[in-house]
Formats: sequence, C-alpha cells, structure tokens
Amino acid sequence: MKARESPHETDFTAAANAAGRTGIRVVAGVPVALCSDSEVDDARSYASEVLGHADFSNNNLLFRRCQDQGSEHIVEHAASHARQIERDIESYGKNAVEQVLDAALSLEQYIDIDQVLRRERYTEYLPAAAHPTDDAFRARFAALDAGVAVTTHSPRKIRAPLPPHPERDLLWFIATYAPEMESWERDIFLAVREESFYFYPVYATQIMNEGWASYWHARLLREADFIPQAAYLDAIKCHSDVVRPVAAGEQVALSVNPYHLGFTLWEEIVKKSGLEAARQIMREDDDFSFLRNHLTHDIAADMGLFRYQRQQNGQVKVVGGDIEALQENLLSEKYNFGAPRISVLEVRSDGTLVLQHDNQLDGRGLDADRSRRVLDYVKRVWRRSVLLKTVDAASQPVELSADSAAAA
Repeated sequence: MKARESPHETDFTAAANAAGRTGIRVVAGVPVALCSDSEVDDARSYASEVLGHADFSNNNLLFRRCQDQGSEHIVEHAASHARQIERDIESYGKNAVEQVLDAALSLEQYIDIDQVLRRERYTEYLPAAAHPTDDAFRARFAALDAGVAVTTHSPRKIRAPLPPHPERDLLWFIATYAPEMESWERDIFLAVREESFYFYPVYATQIMNEGWASYWHARLLREADFIPQAAYLDAIKCHSDVVRPVAAGEQVALSVNPYHLGFTLWEEIVKKSGLEAARQIMREDDDFSFLRNHLTHDIAADMGLFRYQRQQNGQVKVVGGDIEALQENLLSEKYNFGAPRISVLEVRSDGTLVLQHDNQLDGRGLDADRSRRVLDYVKRVWRRSVLLKTVDAASQPVELSADSAAAA
C-alpha cells in the first residue's frame, strides 16, 4: 500500500513535475525540486559548512544567552523594525527619522553585554542611612533626662548621581534618560540596541565559529563516500580556498584569515583532546578564551604568525615572539566591537551629557573630527550639550564637543 503524501510533499511533487523532474530530490534533508544538477552539487558542498554553523550557534552559551534575551527570529524582528521605521517616516518625515537612525547607528557598538537586554532604570535616590544601633552608652544618655522629648526627623532623600557609575551602554542610557526624546525615537534606539545584542556573539566568536564550520566541512567531505568524484573535488577546492592563510599569489599577509586560524586550532584540539573535549570548548568559550587557551607558541610558529610594527617610513618590522603578546594583538580589535571604549560619566545639572574615553585601556587616541561628528548626532537626540573627555596626541586632557574644536 502506498503511503499518503503530506500536503507539503504534494506541493513538492507538483513543483518537480512542473519543472520536468520525475520526483523530489533531497539534499541534506531538504526537499529540492527546482534546482539544476550543478545547483544541487553546490548545495551538497555547502551543506556541511552550514550544519557546522548551525551546530555552533545552537550550542554556544554566548549565542544562547543573547538569543534567549532577544529572539532567535532575528529576520522577523528586523523586518518588524523596518516596518516601524517606515511608519515613522510617514508620520514624522524622512529627514527626522534619518537623523535619529544615524544617531543610533553611530553608537551601535556601545552596548554592555554584561547587562541584560531588558534593563530597569537606576534607583532614583540613594538608600537611607542606617540608624545607629543601640548600645550601653546610648541607653545611659537617653536616661539622663527622661522628661525631654526626643524628636525624630524623617531622613532626607538624597538623589543618586546619574549615572551611579560609568555606563558603557550608551544606546540604553540615551533611550532611557534623554530629557526630551520622543517615544518613537526611543523605539529606534532600542531596536538598534536589540540587534546589536543579537549580533555580538557573531563578532565575539568569529574565529571559533568559522573554524568550527570549516572543520566540519572538511571532515564530512572526507568521510562522505557517496559524493560524486567531480563534486568532491570542487568542494575540497572550495574548502581549501576558504581556509588558505594568504590570498592567491601572495607569500605573506599582514592580517589573519579567521577561517584558517580557527580551522587549524580545532584540528589540533580534536587531535590532542578528542571530539567531546572540542565540543565542550565550543559550548563554553568565545574567541578571547579560545585563543588564550589554545593558541600555543608551537602552533603560532607552524602557522607563521607574527607581530609587527609599521614604521614611519612605511616599512614593516617584525617584533617579538611572546605568545601572550601575539594573542592579545590578535584580540585587540575584538573588544567592544573594535570601537573605542566610551562611557557616560555624568549628567550635569544643566542637562549636559558628559562622556569619558578610557584611553588607558584603549591604548590609543581618537580621531577628533570623527568624534565631533558622532557627538553632533548624539546632541540631536539628547537636545542638550554633549562633551567627550579624552586626551590629545600629547596625552593631555581635552574636551571635545559638537560645537567647538577642542578646549583644554
């Protein structure tokens, strides 16, 4: 007896018949009706890499934490945000909406991943001072004149400073505390913030994630004996092109291919510690712990990795062989989405927003012109003066603003 086809199977069968095919073709568990033979081979080639990415994003704890706070359905959320912006354009005009969106996108790196996505406002007042505890001296003092009435006063509420500590989440702070921000403007800021939360794990695990997908791409191709020879050779060539350390025709590169680095480290980890240990690392690490724990001096030497300095005359000088320095050099651009470390320092009584650049942690200065452009964006939505404390080329303190060049 022939099993009854599901409605979906019927649809696929109809599509296959309309395309002149005899039946449904399945690639990596997915029914394919309208692909040509070459497209099916491409799908088969890339399926193993896609499965590697899916495995990583579904099991890595950083991915899970960020997705659980927001949503796994980022495409639907992004589409919803786009529809909301279209409605805002109809209501408030294209120019007004673009100014707010430009301001939000200029700060899209400035979230605090150590905080939750749905944050509460700060406590408005400082906690009341604790009453002194009774002791023998206080008891004797109170008994000296029992006829004197003791008056008590309610403790005066003291407003807490804003913010109570340097705040790294600029998008949240501005959306929450901007004095005259309208609700639709806040929604845009919070939408950009939500999408930044979602994409942070992609940035913070790029080496691991691309390496994990490349590892499984290569392994599944090596172990799959059902792939036609021609398709196998094409897939292996594709893999080789992706994980090659330098571009074709080049002998050396001054940047690292994350696919090559991640793939090499996963191969070494599986060879040395086994697949289960590799899967535990995949679940628990990000690129910071991954490189610090597993990029050894021997692996770096085998890969030809090195640190360099670009001199004033344009020449490149190779420096040092310290593995820890090499690890930190590879990771330096991954902190804070690669953006300078800026936090909210205070809101002054006149509403001025004061930002602070942590140049010591950054180890670099700021582009003053670009900084003032961003400050101008922020001022449009904060609607008060905005200052940024940083240092100049001589490491002297300066304040930048959208209105003036720089004042000492």
